[in-house]
Amino acid sequence: MPIQFVLKVTTCFALAGASLSMSAAQQTPPPAGSDSSSTQTQPQAPAQQPSTSPRTTPQSGAPQQPADKDNKKDSQSAGGKVEGTSNDRLFYTLPNFLTLQKGQQLPPLSAKDKFKVVALGTFDYVQYPWWGLVSAISQADNSEPAYGQGWLGYAKRYGTTAADSSIENFMVGAVFPSILHQDPRFYYLEQGGTVRRTGYAISRIFVSRSDSGKAEFNFSEIFGSATAAAISTYSYHPKSTYLSTPTNPHLFVGSDRTLTNTVSVWGTQVALDTITLVIKEFWPDVHRRMVKKHRAEAAMPPSTSP
Repeated sequence: MPIQFVLKVTTCFALAGASLSMSAAQQTPPPAGSDSSSTQTQPQAPAQQPSTSPRTTPQSGAPQQPADKDNKKDSQSAGGKVEGTSNDRLFYTLPNFLTLQKGQQLPPLSAKDKFKVVALGTFDYVQYPWWGLVSAISQADNSEPAYGQGWLGYAKRYGTTAADSSIENFMVGAVFPSILHQDPRFYYLEQGGTVRRTGYAISRIFVSRSDSGKAEFNFSEIFGSATAAAISTYSYHPKSTYLSTPTNPHLFVGSDRTLTNTVSVWGTQVALDTITLVIKEFWPDVHRRMVKKHRAEAAMPPSTSP
């Protein structure tokens, strides 16, 4: 499991870097003066028109819009397919729909919306080749040898990888947050130095928000990932079996349905979630630098050949 974990993390960065280099040139920078991070997208101001609205022509004693309308407007500014979420993608590829800027006043997500946004990220088109890549790494490492090798063994590993990922996503992002009324969204800090922001991102594994906005222990992450590890390990991961190999026609392979393996899977999931949060924290900085570089290159006069 440790070797497989290192390979998965390394591959994650490689895949993200490849996606970054392929997509950077195709991205159109946002209009000048707008925020470069897609998680902070603000609605365009309408063309100026004569209006008697109390918000466009403030006067003494003019009525103000109710707070719930302001919250709705703030949530829509996130630009996600689900109200109160974003439409961001890490490195323009990996779904990042539950990441928002800290300080945004957003209404709590309903249980229905929590399940919907998790489903959008879990079954996003990027996930299918990603599961295939992780499965190939597992096969090369011969993890869970009871699956064997060949295409049948690969198919079993692919199904296991997809199921593990899906169950963990729903338990951490939808099931437990709905039961415990916790907010599954990650609010990046984007203020302070690297050490402070890294520490903040790591701490979000243990600190979450309630739907009312109060800080509390992140039961959804810790218990949700543990429950997902137990469900996957004891339901469809391989039992002990015998394999026929060229050197041993009756090779005994022990069961993976053990407490030790469950704890190992749990630890791996929490570690991957921690690394992902750190990447999410610094992604807006990377995004802005990319846009700035793209603008600088676009502003350069075209070279004229002699």
